Amino acid sequence: MEVFCMCGIVGYVGKRNAQDVLLDGLEKLEYRGYDSAGVALALEGGIRVVKSKGRLAELRKRLAVEALARSGCGIGHTRWATHGEPSDVNSHPHSTPRVSIVHNGIIENYGVLKERLVAKGYTFESETDTEVLVKLIDSCYEGEPLKALRAALAMVRGSYALAVLFRDFPDTLFAVKRESPLIVGWGEEENFIASDIPALLKYTRRYSVLEEGDMAVVNADGIRFYNEFAEPVEREVLTANWDQEAAEKGGYPHFMLKEINEQPAAITATVSPRVENGLPDLRVPELTDERLRRIGTVHLVGCGTAMHAGMVGKAAIEALARVPAQVEIASEFRYRNPILRPEDLVIIISQSGETSDTLAALKLAKSRGVPVLAIVNVVGSSIARAADYVMYTYAGPEIAVASTKAYMVQMCVLYLFALRLAYARGMQTDAEIRRLTAELLRAGEVIKPRLADCEQIKYLASRFVNTQSCFFIGRGFDYSLSLEGSLKLKEISYVHSDAYAAGELKHGTISLVTDGVPVIALATQKQVYEKTISNVKETKSRGAKVLLFTTRDAVVPDGVADYVVRLDDYDDLLMPLQLIVPLQLFAYYMAVLRGCDVDKPRNLAKSVTVE
Repeated sequence: MEVFCMCGIVGYVGKRNAQDVLLDGLEKLEYRGYDSAGVALALEGGIRVVKSKGRLAELRKRLAVEALARSGCGIGHTRWATHGEPSDVNSHPHSTPRVSIVHNGIIENYGVLKERLVAKGYTFESETDTEVLVKLIDSCYEGEPLKALRAALAMVRGSYALAVLFRDFPDTLFAVKRESPLIVGWGEEENFIASDIPALLKYTRRYSVLEEGDMAVVNADGIRFYNEFAEPVEREVLTANWDQEAAEKGGYPHFMLKEINEQPAAITATVSPRVENGLPDLRVPELTDERLRRIGTVHLVGCGTAMHAGMVGKAAIEALARVPAQVEIASEFRYRNPILRPEDLVIIISQSGETSDTLAALKLAKSRGVPVLAIVNVVGSSIARAADYVMYTYAGPEIAVASTKAYMVQMCVLYLFALRLAYARGMQTDAEIRRLTAELLRAGEVIKPRLADCEQIKYLASRFVNTQSCFFIGRGFDYSLSLEGSLKLKEISYVHSDAYAAGELKHGTISLVTDGVPVIALATQKQVYEKTISNVKETKSRGAKVLLFTTRDAVVPDGVADYVVRLDDYDDLLMPLQLIVPLQLFAYYMAVLRGCDVDKPRNLAKSVTVE
């Protein structure tokens, strides 16, 4: 997953009951934050705020008791705490009698600003940076909302996406964005603000993305945009390429299971349009074969799951195209003064296209004059707009915090890139490129039997469900998949899990392998199969409880593993596409059997928009 601090923002103005629209939108965004929620509504006599610690259900109960009058204008928020523990008072919206705001992001200099406001006579109830921000806006307000917002935000250092309601303008919402995602939705005699598209899909698929420094004035009859210099500007109206049904569970018990099962369709949607006459076609006109031939080093940058996809991409690029590739953790890349040359290419990988550290890495590369290719899932996202080249992953909405289908299609796009790079540089024969491209095209069909194996994986999870710690091991591609499988397990089932290159066991880790310790061993790569099995034997001889994932025709010596899962024959290079499915299902069923909240694991949220 890509995990960052984020919250859900919704705003509505129009003829509907705003409270109903806000609650519906917050429900769609609860994956973005779920330790508290609240709404602010424009009512006769002023702004009324209702908020509550806990899940959205607690806010619904409180609103039922309050029985507020009908309002056609309001803002709402579901929070993932950064400043101040989850509590009623720390929940959003934060307000003064004149202004109410909801905020995603972080105000870095809120302490200094708070001291100034205290000196002016303001008092504070919460521990949040957002309460400081709303009172700063209030202190600048003299009847003109845009002037107040510009004056206040000029003093702020940090990131924010804001939806703002002023008492004196009960039929108008104000939206502001800096380094945190925010969109506005276009309806008929109604308009919207949201931090993500799923909040809008019930009402509209038409939206515009706020660019850096933008402000939007949102009324029922229109939306006006202003840039950071307060100049009126136009913003493109986009159409979401999925509908409300795609963002719902569709009968599955959890979004994660639904999204695992959507992977064959996501592969087809992502790969098929990029194959022409049997050859990979990146569909990026500027990234010509001539340009590909000039690439020096490829730097693959991402966070968490996206970084793990980059590891598969690195191996494929080096194996096929013989071009040196480096995988970088975005939060390290941006601070370590990386060596970048003009002939290099930086590939930025992000599901949301808004990940803070990854976006900063992109900006660093561009400041060094190095071209950037973005691999993202969200059209019009910050990373997509800032990159030189973009390849979209057509995964559709991914709601579960743990990323599954986004990881799958990120790998697919990286395979396509590696194949085209190899073709452009003449490092593989035409026949071999066509063969591998055909194999990639049928990946969706290859993984379907793994989805049908879910009962077997559920049974295996039941055999390991009481474990508190385990190890994943593998070599080559299997090691990259070990890292992702381990991450999936720990983030949703809360089992402590570490992944290691199998050959490293004797360099320290094997001291932790004792009777009953679970070892999930991945051995799908023919070239190193015997070496991996030898490493598995080392763990088994020390009492490990071994679950082995290998291929259909592999010879597994007696006594090597307690349980064996066999995968169908497939090209070694592309085996990660098949292997990841049972690892995702294993993590899923471990979480279910342990009673965990699969889609909303503790302390985590879907994307991370602050460091």
